[in-house]
Amino acid sequence: MDYTIRTAKKSDMPQVLKLIQELAVFEKEEQEVEVTVADLENDGFGAEKKFHCFVADSEVGIIGLALLYPRYSTWKGPVIHLEDLIVNASYRGSGLGTALLDEVVKYGHSLGVKRISWEVLDWNEAAIKFYESKGARVMRDWDVVQLNEAAMKNYLENL
Repeated sequence: MDYTIRTAKKSDMPQVLKLIQELAVFEKEEQEVEVTVADLENDGFGAEKKFHCFVADSEVGIIGLALLYPRYSTWKGPVIHLEDLIVNASYRGSGLGTALLDEVVKYGHSLGVKRISWEVLDWNEAAIKFYESKGARVMRDWDVVQLNEAAMKNYLENL
């Protein structure tokens, strides 16, 4: 299968959302997707760009993506966070994930960031093996901590 890795365009966002929803189903969290095409268009292509996205474009459409955004590490300085690297299920194992990750690493290097970080589910052994094979360190002694919208509201109400 021929594909091109390129920076996403605003017109790609409906297909990007479909891949996001596909990932959510795979991760057994499909009910958690709240973002809309309009959100992706505004946040990725509006006055204040909140993320950068690479897509794998093929004759059948967008078959993969890598979505990332800048962060700042108090220990390292500028870093980027890879929010999601998604490959359509039909193309997993084809080298597409490597091509997307290659583009992310080249992009991070061009920005001069000190680190690229992301999360992986502890049961997704295929992804863990893939990332480790690329030289990434999977830090199993750290836990992800989040306050969702309802928890933030509750927190603020109890100040």
